[in-house]
Amino acid sequence: MGSSAKKKKDKKKDFQKPKFKVGKVRSKPANFTDTSFKSKSIVLNRQSLATTAPSATSQLSHHLSLLTSHTDSQRRDSLSFITTAISIRLLDAPLQPPVSVLLPRILGLISDRSHGVRAQLLKLIRALPISDLEDHAGQILLYVRAGITHLAADIRISTLDVLTWALDRCGDALVACAGGWVKTLKSLVAIQGWSLEDAPSAWSSREASFGNPGSDGKAMVKGLNALAFFLRIGFEDPSEQDQIEPNSYGWPLTDTGAHMVSKKSNCFAYLGLFGPPRDEDSQMYEDKEDRQRIFQQRLRGPIQRGLEATKQQGGEIGRAAADVLKAITEGMNDFDEVE
Repeated sequence: MGSSAKKKKDKKKDFQKPKFKVGKVRSKPANFTDTSFKSKSIVLNRQSLATTAPSATSQLSHHLSLLTSHTDSQRRDSLSFITTAISIRLLDAPLQPPVSVLLPRILGLISDRSHGVRAQLLKLIRALPISDLEDHAGQILLYVRAGITHLAADIRISTLDVLTWALDRCGDALVACAGGWVKTLKSLVAIQGWSLEDAPSAWSSREASFGNPGSDGKAMVKGLNALAFFLRIGFEDPSEQDQIEPNSYGWPLTDTGAHMVSKKSNCFAYLGLFGPPRDEDSQMYEDKEDRQRIFQQRLRGPIQRGLEATKQQGGEIGRAAADVLKAITEGMNDFDEVE
C-alpha cells in the first residue's frame, strides 16, 4: 500500500501547476543568457556636424558620380536633379559643371538598359545651351552611332530621338565633323537593313527588327524621317552668318572677312595635322559640294535602290521613303559631277 500511494503522488506532481506569489518573477531556465545592457550615449563615426547645407557645385558633383550607379532609379533621379539645376540657372550664368565635363558622363547613358533613364537623359540634353554643343559634335555623334547600331531594339529607337534633337540644335556642326557625314549615313542605312554594295545585282534588303511586330512600322518610319532630316541638313547651303562678305567694309578693305580670325575653335581640324591618318569615311566634309561628291560616288545608288524597294510597301512607310527620295533629289539638284 505504501508503495502504491507513493507512485500515485509522484504522478500527480506532473500535472500540478506551481502557484506563484503576486509580483514574483518566474524562474529562468538554466541555459538563459542575459543580453540586456545600458548605454548613456551612441557614438557614430564620421558624422557631419556642419550647420550649412552643401553647395550647389558639390551637389552636382555628387549626382554626377551617381550616374554610374547600378540602380536604375538612382541614375534616373540623378539625371532629374542635374536637369533641374541647369534649367533654373540664370541665362547669363556659366554652366556648372561645364559641358566638356558633363557630356562624357551623360552620353554613355544613351545606350542605358532602362527606358526611364533614357527618357530623362533626353530631357537633360534638351536643356543644354546650344552654343556649347557645337564644339562637341563629334563626341555626340560617336555615342549616337553606337546607340543606332545597338543590338537592343528599344535603344535604337530612343537614340533616333537624340539624333533628331542634335540635328535640330547643331546640325551644321554634326555633318561637318570628322566622320559625321559618311559614318552616320552608313549607320542610318544599316538599321534599315539595306546593303551598300554598289552593284545592282548585289543589292539585298534584310528586315530590321525594332521590337514588337506592332511597332516595327512606326520605328521604321522614325528611322526614315531621321535619314531625310540628316540629308537635308547635309545638303543645305551654309548659313548667312557663316558666309564671307567680300566687300562688307568697302574700298580699299576688300576681302577683309577672309583674313579675319575664324569663329570656330579648331578651324584647321580638317587638315588632320595632329591626329592619326583618316580614311575616306572619317574625313571632315565641311562644304556642301564635298558632301554631295562623296554621296554621289559611294552612297546614292545603294540608298536609292533601298528606298525604291521600301516605297513599294505603301502606307506611312512608303510616304516616309518617298520623302527621303525627295530630299535626295532636291539636295543633289545643283550637283555637277566632274569627270
